[in-house]
Amino acid sequence: MNRRKFFKNGALFTTGSILLNPLDGFANSEKEIFQEFNNKKAKNIIFLVSDGMSSGTLNMADVFLSRKNGVGSNWINLYRENLVSRALMDMASANSIVTDSAAASSSWGGGKRVNNGSLNIGVNGEEYLPILQKFKKAGKKVGCVTTVPITHATPAGFSVYAKSRYSQEIIAEMYLDLEFDVMMGGGDEYFNSNERKDKKDVYEGFSKKGYDVVKNRADMFKSYNNENKILAVFNKGTLPYSIDRENDEVLKNTTPTLSEMTKIAIKKMKSNKNGFVLQVEAGKVDWAAHANDSAGLIYDQIAFDEAVKVAMEFAKEDKETLVIITSDHGNANPGLIYGKNANDHFDNMRNFKATNEKILGSFSNQNSVKDVIDIIKNYNNIEISIEDAQSILSYYSGIEKEDGIYNYKKLPTQKFADIQTKHNSIGWIGNEHSSDFTELAMYGPGSESLKPFMKNTDLHTFMLQVAEVEDKF
Repeated sequence: MNRRKFFKNGALFTTGSILLNPLDGFANSEKEIFQEFNNKKAKNIIFLVSDGMSSGTLNMADVFLSRKNGVGSNWINLYRENLVSRALMDMASANSIVTDSAAASSSWGGGKRVNNGSLNIGVNGEEYLPILQKFKKAGKKVGCVTTVPITHATPAGFSVYAKSRYSQEIIAEMYLDLEFDVMMGGGDEYFNSNERKDKKDVYEGFSKKGYDVVKNRADMFKSYNNENKILAVFNKGTLPYSIDRENDEVLKNTTPTLSEMTKIAIKKMKSNKNGFVLQVEAGKVDWAAHANDSAGLIYDQIAFDEAVKVAMEFAKEDKETLVIITSDHGNANPGLIYGKNANDHFDNMRNFKATNEKILGSFSNQNSVKDVIDIIKNYNNIEISIEDAQSILSYYSGIEKEDGIYNYKKLPTQKFADIQTKHNSIGWIGNEHSSDFTELAMYGPGSESLKPFMKNTDLHTFMLQVAEVEDKF
Protein backbone atom coordinates (compact mmCIF):
# COMPACT_ATOMS: atom_id res chain seq x y z
CA MET A 1 0.00 0.00 0.00
CA ASN A 2 1.36 3.45 -0.96
CA ARG A 3 0.62 5.48 2.18
CA ARG A 4 2.46 8.51 0.80
CA LYS A 5 0.13 8.57 -2.22
CA PHE A 6 -2.94 8.11 -0.02
CA PHE A 7 -2.15 11.03 2.24
CA LYS A 8 -1.18 13.25 -0.67
CA ASN A 9 -4.25 12.59 -2.77
CA GLY A 10 -6.82 11.42 -0.23
CA ALA A 11 -9.40 13.25 1.83
CA LEU A 12 -7.17 13.34 4.88
CA PHE A 13 -4.43 15.49 3.31
CA THR A 14 -4.62 19.23 3.90
CA THR A 15 -3.07 21.47 1.25
CA GLY A 16 -1.58 24.88 1.79
CA SER A 17 1.87 26.37 1.55
CA ILE A 18 2.74 25.98 5.21
CA LEU A 19 1.79 22.30 5.16
CA LEU A 20 3.73 21.39 2.04
CA ASN A 21 6.70 21.06 4.36
CA PRO A 22 5.17 20.13 7.73
CA LEU A 23 8.58 20.39 9.43
CA ASP A 24 8.99 24.11 8.75
CA GLY A 25 8.67 26.15 11.91
CA PHE A 26 9.45 23.33 14.33
CA ALA A 27 12.42 23.33 16.66
CA ASN A 28 15.09 20.70 15.96
CA SER A 29 13.70 18.25 18.54
CA GLU A 30 10.23 18.38 17.01
CA LYS A 31 11.69 18.03 13.51
CA GLU A 32 13.47 14.88 14.61
CA ILE A 33 10.24 13.45 16.02
CA PHE A 34 8.27 13.99 12.83
CA GLN A 35 11.15 12.84 10.61
CA GLU A 36 11.45 9.67 12.70
CA PHE A 37 7.85 8.66 11.95
CA ASN A 38 7.38 10.13 8.48
CA ASN A 39 5.81 7.56 6.13
CA LYS A 40 6.46 4.66 8.51
CA LYS A 41 3.91 1.94 9.14
CA ALA A 42 2.05 1.82 12.45
CA LYS A 43 2.45 -1.77 13.55
CA ASN A 44 0.42 -1.12 16.70
CA ILE A 45 -2.36 1.32 17.59
CA ILE A 46 -3.40 2.33 21.12
CA PHE A 47 -6.64 4.30 20.98
CA LEU A 48 -7.41 6.11 24.24
CA VAL A 49 -10.80 7.76 24.75
CA SER A 50 -11.97 9.74 27.76
CA ASP A 51 -15.70 9.26 27.36
CA GLY A 52 -17.74 12.44 27.82
CA MET A 53 -14.69 14.66 28.34
CA SER A 54 -15.44 18.31 27.72
CA SER A 55 -12.53 20.68 27.19
CA GLY A 56 -13.14 22.04 30.69
CA THR A 57 -12.55 18.58 32.13
CA LEU A 58 -9.19 18.32 30.39
CA ASN A 59 -8.31 21.80 31.64
CA MET A 60 -9.36 21.19 35.24
CA ALA A 61 -7.36 17.97 35.53
CA ASP A 62 -4.27 19.77 34.31
CA VAL A 63 -4.80 22.77 36.61
CA PHE A 64 -5.44 20.44 39.55
CA LEU A 65 -2.21 18.51 38.96
CA SER A 66 -0.22 21.67 38.24
CA ARG A 67 -1.31 23.29 41.51
CA LYS A 68 -0.90 20.08 43.49
CA ASN A 69 2.35 18.71 42.05
CA GLY A 70 3.73 21.52 39.93
CA VAL A 71 3.79 19.30 36.86
CA GLY A 72 0.45 19.19 35.06
CA SER A 73 -1.24 16.36 33.20
CA ASN A 74 0.48 13.94 30.85
CA TRP A 75 -1.95 14.85 28.06
CA ILE A 76 -1.46 18.60 28.23
CA ASN A 77 2.29 18.16 28.70
CA LEU A 78 2.33 16.45 25.31
CA TYR A 79 1.04 19.75 23.93
CA ARG A 80 3.48 21.80 25.99
CA GLU A 81 6.40 19.74 24.70
CA ASN A 82 5.16 19.65 21.08
CA LEU A 83 5.32 15.86 21.05
CA VAL A 84 1.99 15.24 19.33
CA SER A 85 -0.04 16.32 16.35
CA ARG A 86 -3.28 17.96 17.45
CA ALA A 87 -6.70 18.43 15.86
CA LEU A 88 -10.36 19.00 16.56
CA MET A 89 -12.91 16.36 15.55
CA ASP A 90 -16.56 16.68 14.53
CA MET A 91 -18.42 13.90 16.38
CA ALA A 92 -22.00 14.34 15.11
CA SER A 93 -24.09 11.20 14.61
CA ALA A 94 -26.34 10.40 11.64
CA ASN A 95 -29.45 11.79 13.32
CA SER A 96 -28.14 14.42 15.73
CA ILE A 97 -25.51 17.10 16.14
CA VAL A 98 -25.24 15.79 19.72
CA THR A 99 -23.97 12.22 19.64
CA ASP A 100 -24.21 9.41 22.14
CA SER A 101 -21.33 7.05 22.87
CA ALA A 102 -22.66 4.25 20.66
CA ALA A 103 -22.86 6.37 17.52
CA ALA A 104 -19.57 8.06 18.36
CA SER A 105 -17.63 4.82 18.77
CA SER A 106 -19.36 3.37 15.70
CA SER A 107 -18.15 6.30 13.60
CA TRP A 108 -14.58 5.25 14.43
CA GLY A 109 -15.33 1.54 14.51
CA GLY A 110 -17.40 1.10 11.36
CA GLY A 111 -16.40 4.26 9.54
CA LYS A 112 -19.99 5.45 9.06
CA ARG A 113 -22.28 7.75 10.96
CA VAL A 114 -25.17 5.86 12.53
CA ASN A 115 -28.16 6.90 14.62
CA ASN A 116 -27.71 7.42 18.32
CA GLY A 117 -28.25 4.19 20.23
CA SER A 118 -27.12 1.83 17.47
CA LEU A 119 -23.80 0.06 16.98
CA ASN A 120 -22.48 0.00 13.41
CA ILE A 121 -25.97 -0.38 11.92
CA GLY A 122 -26.73 2.17 9.23
CA VAL A 123 -29.88 4.24 8.97
CA ASN A 124 -31.26 1.75 6.41
CA GLY A 125 -30.12 -1.36 8.28
CA GLU A 126 -26.67 -1.67 6.72
CA GLU A 127 -24.13 -3.64 8.77
CA TYR A 128 -20.67 -2.07 8.96
CA LEU A 129 -17.83 -4.37 9.92
CA PRO A 130 -16.13 -2.91 13.03
CA ILE A 131 -12.48 -2.05 12.90
CA LEU A 132 -11.25 -4.52 15.51
CA GLN A 133 -12.71 -7.34 13.43
CA LYS A 134 -10.85 -5.97 10.41
CA PHE A 135 -7.57 -5.79 12.32
CA LYS A 136 -8.14 -9.28 13.72
CA LYS A 137 -8.64 -10.67 10.24
CA ALA A 138 -5.39 -8.93 9.23
CA GLY A 139 -3.50 -10.95 11.86
CA LYS A 140 -3.26 -8.42 14.67
CA LYS A 141 -4.12 -9.06 18.29
CA VAL A 142 -6.97 -6.82 19.43
CA GLY A 143 -8.65 -5.81 22.65
CA CYS A 144 -10.56 -3.33 24.77
CA VAL A 145 -10.10 -2.00 28.29
CA THR A 146 -12.70 0.12 30.11
CA THR A 147 -13.92 1.24 33.52
CA VAL A 148 -17.58 0.57 32.62
CA PRO A 149 -19.11 -2.71 31.40
CA ILE A 150 -16.93 -4.22 28.69
CA THR A 151 -20.18 -4.68 26.74
CA HIS A 152 -20.89 -0.95 26.93
CA ALA A 153 -21.18 1.40 23.97
CA THR A 154 -17.58 2.49 23.44
CA PRO A 155 -15.84 -0.91 23.39
CA ALA A 156 -18.83 -2.40 21.57
CA GLY A 157 -18.62 0.25 18.84
CA PHE A 158 -15.10 -0.91 17.99
CA SER A 159 -16.11 -4.57 18.14
CA VAL A 160 -19.63 -5.53 17.00
CA TYR A 161 -22.73 -4.38 15.22
CA ALA A 162 -26.13 -4.41 16.93
CA LYS A 163 -29.38 -2.52 16.54
CA SER A 164 -29.30 -1.42 20.16
CA ARG A 165 -26.41 -0.55 22.46
CA TYR A 166 -28.50 -1.95 25.30
CA SER A 167 -28.32 -5.55 24.03
CA GLN A 168 -25.46 -6.21 26.40
CA GLU A 169 -26.19 -9.89 27.09
CA ILE A 170 -26.11 -10.51 23.35
CA ILE A 171 -22.94 -8.44 22.97
CA ALA A 172 -21.22 -10.60 25.61
CA GLU A 173 -21.98 -13.68 23.49
CA MET A 174 -20.74 -11.89 20.38
CA TYR A 175 -17.42 -11.36 22.15
CA LEU A 176 -17.26 -15.08 22.85
CA ASP A 177 -17.68 -15.83 19.15
CA LEU A 178 -15.16 -13.17 18.08
CA GLU A 179 -12.40 -14.44 20.39
CA PHE A 180 -10.66 -11.10 20.83
CA ASP A 181 -7.41 -11.27 22.77
CA VAL A 182 -8.07 -8.84 25.64
CA MET A 183 -11.42 -7.76 27.12
CA MET A 184 -11.28 -6.02 30.50
CA GLY A 185 -13.82 -3.98 32.47
CA GLY A 186 -17.06 -4.38 34.38
CA GLY A 187 -20.40 -6.00 33.50
CA ASP A 188 -20.48 -9.27 35.43
CA GLU A 189 -24.26 -9.43 35.01
CA TYR A 190 -23.84 -9.99 31.27
CA PHE A 191 -21.56 -13.03 31.66
CA ASN A 192 -22.72 -14.60 34.92
CA SER A 193 -25.32 -17.37 34.70
CA ASN A 194 -26.80 -16.24 38.02
CA GLU A 195 -27.46 -12.77 36.60
CA ARG A 196 -28.34 -13.38 32.95
CA LYS A 197 -31.99 -13.77 31.98
CA ASP A 198 -31.24 -16.93 30.00
CA LYS A 199 -28.99 -18.35 32.78
CA LYS A 200 -26.24 -19.02 30.24
CA ASP A 201 -22.73 -19.20 31.70
CA VAL A 202 -20.73 -17.07 29.27
CA TYR A 203 -17.67 -17.24 31.55
CA GLU A 204 -17.58 -20.99 31.02
CA GLY A 205 -17.58 -20.47 27.27
CA PHE A 206 -14.51 -18.26 27.50
CA SER A 207 -12.75 -20.74 29.81
CA LYS A 208 -13.35 -23.57 27.35
CA LYS A 209 -11.68 -21.48 24.66
CA GLY A 210 -8.53 -21.15 26.76
CA TYR A 211 -9.03 -17.68 28.19
CA ASP A 212 -7.74 -16.55 31.53
CA VAL A 213 -11.04 -15.57 33.13
CA VAL A 214 -10.26 -13.28 36.05
CA LYS A 215 -12.46 -11.34 38.43
CA ASN A 216 -10.07 -9.48 40.71
CA ARG A 217 -6.89 -7.44 40.60
CA ALA A 218 -4.63 -10.14 42.06
CA ASP A 219 -5.64 -12.72 39.46
CA MET A 220 -5.14 -10.14 36.71
CA PHE A 221 -1.53 -9.66 37.77
CA LYS A 222 -1.01 -13.42 37.97
CA SER A 223 -1.73 -13.54 34.24
CA TYR A 224 0.90 -10.86 33.53
CA ASN A 225 3.64 -13.24 32.43
CA ASN A 226 1.63 -15.31 29.97
CA GLU A 227 0.17 -14.43 26.61
CA ASN A 228 -3.15 -16.21 27.07
CA LYS A 229 -6.24 -14.40 25.95
CA ILE A 230 -7.92 -12.72 28.89
CA LEU A 231 -11.47 -11.86 29.91
CA ALA A 232 -11.31 -9.77 33.08
CA VAL A 233 -14.62 -8.68 34.60
CA PHE A 234 -14.12 -7.00 37.95
CA ASN A 235 -17.58 -5.86 38.97
CA LYS A 236 -21.27 -6.00 38.38
CA GLY A 237 -21.93 -2.80 36.49
CA THR A 238 -18.95 -0.46 36.48
CA LEU A 239 -15.64 -0.31 38.26
CA PRO A 240 -15.62 2.08 41.22
CA TYR A 241 -14.78 5.71 40.72
CA SER A 242 -11.07 6.40 41.16
CA ILE A 243 -11.47 8.65 44.21
CA ASP A 244 -13.68 6.10 45.97
CA ARG A 245 -11.21 3.34 45.15
CA GLU A 246 -8.25 5.32 46.49
CA ASN A 247 -10.02 5.85 49.82
CA ASP A 248 -11.12 2.24 50.30
CA GLU A 249 -8.49 -0.45 50.97
CA VAL A 250 -10.81 -3.26 49.90
CA LEU A 251 -11.47 -1.65 46.52
CA LYS A 252 -7.76 -0.90 46.06
CA ASN A 253 -6.92 -4.56 46.60
CA THR A 254 -9.69 -6.02 44.45
CA THR A 255 -10.05 -3.68 41.47
CA PRO A 256 -7.29 -2.39 39.19
CA THR A 257 -6.73 1.10 37.88
CA LEU A 258 -7.19 1.90 34.21
CA SER A 259 -3.43 2.29 33.83
CA GLU A 260 -2.82 -1.15 35.37
CA MET A 261 -5.29 -2.76 32.97
CA THR A 262 -3.66 -0.93 30.07
CA LYS A 263 -0.22 -2.19 31.07
CA ILE A 264 -1.44 -5.81 31.27
CA ALA A 265 -3.22 -5.53 27.93
CA ILE A 266 -0.11 -4.22 26.16
CA LYS A 267 2.05 -6.91 27.77
CA LYS A 268 -0.25 -9.66 26.53
CA MET A 269 -0.32 -8.46 22.94
CA LYS A 270 2.97 -6.72 22.20
CA SER A 271 4.96 -9.76 21.04
CA ASN A 272 2.58 -10.59 18.19
CA LYS A 273 4.57 -10.36 14.95
CA ASN A 274 1.73 -8.55 13.18
CA GLY A 275 1.17 -6.09 16.00
CA PHE A 276 -1.91 -5.20 18.03
CA VAL A 277 -4.74 -2.67 18.33
CA LEU A 278 -6.04 -1.71 21.76
CA GLN A 279 -8.91 0.58 22.72
CA VAL A 280 -8.71 2.08 26.24
CA GLU A 281 -11.75 3.91 27.67
CA ALA A 282 -12.24 6.02 30.78
CA GLY A 283 -15.97 5.42 30.76
CA LYS A 284 -16.78 6.88 34.14
CA VAL A 285 -15.63 10.38 33.20
CA ASP A 286 -18.93 10.49 31.30
CA TRP A 287 -20.92 9.06 34.19
CA ALA A 288 -19.48 11.64 36.58
CA ALA A 289 -20.32 14.46 34.17
CA HIS A 290 -23.93 13.25 33.94
CA ALA A 291 -24.08 13.45 37.75
CA ASN A 292 -22.26 16.81 37.97
CA ASP A 293 -19.85 14.98 40.26
CA SER A 294 -16.69 17.09 40.43
CA ALA A 295 -14.57 14.64 42.43
CA GLY A 296 -15.65 11.68 40.31
CA LEU A 297 -14.91 13.63 37.16
CA ILE A 298 -11.48 15.06 37.97
CA TYR A 299 -10.04 11.96 39.62
CA ASP A 300 -11.23 9.64 36.84
CA GLN A 301 -9.78 12.02 34.25
CA ILE A 302 -6.50 11.86 36.15
CA ALA A 303 -6.73 8.04 36.14
CA PHE A 304 -7.17 8.23 32.37
CA ASP A 305 -4.14 10.48 32.22
CA GLU A 306 -2.09 7.77 33.92
CA ALA A 307 -3.17 5.36 31.17
CA VAL A 308 -1.97 7.93 28.62
CA LYS A 309 1.40 7.82 30.36
CA VAL A 310 1.55 4.01 30.08
CA ALA A 311 0.71 4.13 26.37
CA MET A 312 3.22 6.89 25.66
CA GLU A 313 6.04 5.17 27.54
CA PHE A 314 5.47 2.04 25.48
CA ALA A 315 5.22 3.95 22.20
CA LYS A 316 8.36 5.99 22.79
CA GLU A 317 10.35 2.81 23.36
CA ASP A 318 8.62 0.73 20.69
CA LYS A 319 8.83 3.28 17.82
CA GLU A 320 6.16 1.41 15.82
CA THR A 321 3.06 2.38 17.80
CA LEU A 322 0.53 5.08 16.96
CA VAL A 323 -1.08 6.52 20.10
CA ILE A 324 -4.43 8.26 19.57
CA ILE A 325 -5.87 10.29 22.47
CA THR A 326 -9.35 11.74 22.22
CA SER A 327 -12.91 12.02 23.54
CA ASP A 328 -16.18 10.95 21.94
CA HIS A 329 -18.25 13.99 23.00
CA GLY A 330 -18.56 16.61 25.70
CA ASN A 331 -20.86 16.28 28.69
CA ALA A 332 -22.29 19.02 30.90
CA ASN A 333 -19.40 21.35 29.93
CA PRO A 334 -17.95 21.85 33.41
CA GLY A 335 -15.38 24.53 34.05
CA LEU A 336 -13.76 26.83 36.56
CA ILE A 337 -15.86 29.90 37.32
CA TYR A 338 -14.31 33.32 37.91
CA GLY A 339 -14.29 34.76 41.42
CA LYS A 340 -11.84 36.35 43.81
CA ASN A 341 -11.54 33.06 45.72
CA ALA A 342 -11.40 30.76 42.68
CA ASN A 343 -7.85 29.57 43.40
CA ASP A 344 -8.52 28.64 47.01
CA HIS A 345 -11.92 27.20 46.21
CA PHE A 346 -10.56 24.94 43.48
CA ASP A 347 -7.75 23.83 45.78
CA ASN A 348 -10.47 22.50 48.08
CA MET A 349 -10.78 19.63 45.59
CA ARG A 350 -7.60 18.17 47.06
CA ASN A 351 -9.52 17.56 50.28
CA PHE A 352 -12.43 15.72 48.67
CA LYS A 353 -12.39 12.05 49.71
CA ALA A 354 -15.48 10.65 47.98
CA THR A 355 -17.76 11.05 45.00
CA ASN A 356 -21.08 12.81 45.30
CA GLU A 357 -22.62 9.45 44.44
CA LYS A 358 -21.18 7.92 47.60
CA ILE A 359 -22.09 10.90 49.78
CA LEU A 360 -25.67 11.23 48.53
CA GLY A 361 -26.13 7.49 48.63
CA SER A 362 -25.32 7.47 52.33
CA PHE A 363 -28.21 9.77 53.31
CA SER A 364 -31.76 8.76 54.17
CA ASN A 365 -34.91 10.43 55.44
CA GLN A 366 -33.77 9.37 58.93
CA ASN A 367 -30.82 11.78 58.85
CA SER A 368 -30.92 15.16 60.54
CA VAL A 369 -29.75 18.44 59.08
CA LYS A 370 -26.72 18.21 61.35
CA ASP A 371 -25.96 14.73 59.98
CA VAL A 372 -25.93 16.09 56.44
CA ILE A 373 -23.61 18.95 57.36
CA ASP A 374 -21.25 16.65 59.27
CA ILE A 375 -21.09 13.93 56.59
CA ILE A 376 -20.36 16.44 53.84
CA LYS A 377 -17.70 18.08 55.99
CA ASN A 378 -16.10 14.68 56.59
CA TYR A 379 -15.97 13.77 52.89
CA ASN A 380 -15.44 17.22 51.30
CA ASN A 381 -13.88 19.24 54.11
CA ILE A 382 -16.39 22.04 53.46
CA GLU A 383 -19.18 23.29 55.71
CA ILE A 384 -22.48 23.88 53.98
CA SER A 385 -25.22 26.09 55.38
CA ILE A 386 -28.26 24.87 57.32
CA GLU A 387 -30.45 26.02 54.45
CA ASP A 388 -28.45 24.00 51.91
CA ALA A 389 -28.53 20.93 54.15
CA GLN A 390 -32.30 21.26 54.50
CA SER A 391 -32.62 21.55 50.73
CA ILE A 392 -30.65 18.33 50.19
CA LEU A 393 -32.56 16.46 52.87
CA SER A 394 -35.92 17.44 51.37
CA TYR A 395 -35.27 15.14 48.41
CA TYR A 396 -35.17 12.04 50.59
CA SER A 397 -38.75 12.19 51.82
CA GLY A 398 -40.00 10.79 48.54
CA ILE A 399 -37.41 8.18 47.56
CA GLU A 400 -36.55 4.75 48.93
CA LYS A 401 -33.67 2.37 48.47
CA GLU A 402 -34.03 -0.82 46.45
CA ASP A 403 -31.58 -3.62 47.27
CA GLY A 404 -29.69 -1.18 49.46
CA ILE A 405 -29.16 1.54 46.83
CA TYR A 406 -31.08 4.51 45.47
CA ASN A 407 -32.08 5.12 41.90
CA TYR A 408 -29.29 7.60 41.16
CA LYS A 409 -31.57 9.57 38.83
CA LYS A 410 -33.66 10.59 41.82
CA LEU A 411 -30.76 11.81 43.93
CA PRO A 412 -30.20 15.60 44.24
CA THR A 413 -27.04 15.53 42.13
CA GLN A 414 -27.49 18.92 40.48
CA LYS A 415 -28.58 20.56 43.72
CA PHE A 416 -25.49 19.25 45.52
CA ALA A 417 -23.25 20.34 42.65
CA ASP A 418 -24.72 23.85 42.85
CA ILE A 419 -23.94 23.93 46.57
CA GLN A 420 -20.39 22.71 45.96
CA THR A 421 -19.85 25.48 43.38
CA LYS A 422 -19.74 27.92 46.30
CA HIS A 423 -16.76 25.97 47.65
CA ASN A 424 -14.89 24.64 44.57
CA SER A 425 -15.71 27.21 41.84
CA ILE A 426 -16.74 24.48 39.37
CA GLY A 427 -19.83 25.25 37.28
CA TRP A 428 -21.94 23.11 34.95
CA ILE A 429 -24.31 23.88 32.07
CA GLY A 430 -26.52 20.82 32.63
CA ASN A 431 -26.15 17.05 32.92
CA GLU A 432 -26.32 15.77 29.34
CA HIS A 433 -24.03 15.32 26.35
CA SER A 434 -22.93 18.38 24.39
CA SER A 435 -21.92 18.84 20.76
CA ASP A 436 -18.33 19.95 21.40
CA PHE A 437 -15.68 19.41 18.78
CA THR A 438 -13.44 16.97 20.63
CA GLU A 439 -9.70 17.06 21.21
CA LEU A 440 -7.63 14.67 19.09
CA ALA A 441 -3.92 14.09 19.70
CA MET A 442 -1.58 11.62 17.99
CA TYR A 443 1.95 10.37 18.53
CA GLY A 444 3.80 7.85 16.40
CA PRO A 445 3.76 6.62 12.80
CA GLY A 446 1.02 8.39 10.87
CA SER A 447 0.71 11.29 13.31
CA GLU A 448 2.60 13.55 10.92
CA SER A 449 -0.33 13.29 8.49
CA LEU A 450 -3.04 14.47 10.90
CA LYS A 451 -4.80 17.57 9.63
CA PRO A 452 -6.14 20.23 12.04
CA PHE A 453 -9.81 19.28 11.65
CA MET A 454 -11.27 15.83 11.10
CA LYS A 455 -14.68 14.26 10.66
CA ASN A 456 -15.15 11.34 13.05
CA THR A 457 -15.64 8.73 10.32
CA ASP A 458 -12.35 9.70 8.66
CA LEU A 459 -10.48 8.31 11.67
CA HIS A 460 -11.58 4.78 10.71
CA THR A 461 -9.89 5.02 7.32
CA PHE A 462 -6.92 6.83 8.83
CA MET A 463 -6.17 3.96 11.22
CA LEU A 464 -6.39 1.33 8.50
CA GLN A 465 -4.15 3.34 6.20
CA VAL A 466 -1.39 4.07 8.72
CA ALA A 467 -1.38 0.40 9.68
CA GLU A 468 -1.28 -0.56 5.98
CA VAL A 469 -4.30 -2.82 6.30
CA GLU A 470 -6.39 -3.13 3.16
CA ASP A 471 -10.09 -2.42 3.78
CA LYS A 472 -11.25 -5.53 1.91
CA PHE A 473 -13.28 -7.34 4.56
